[in-house]
Amino acid sequence: MTKKTVKFEYEKETKNSVRYQEVPESGQAPIMGTVYVQKWFAGDTKRFEITIEKQD
Repeated sequence: MTKKTVKFEYEKETKNSVRYQEVPESGQAPIMGTVYVQKWFAGDTKRFEITIEKQD
């Protein structure tokens, strides 16, 4: 199993969600790109991380 933590920064708000853009590590391509999070959960958070686990 491989775990990876991906960082995101606020990009813009839509009607019911907040759009976040991935901040890739230096020299790396984005893994997830853009993520939409529902406003009720995101609140006014400007940055967050998602940890993903690849199960081989």
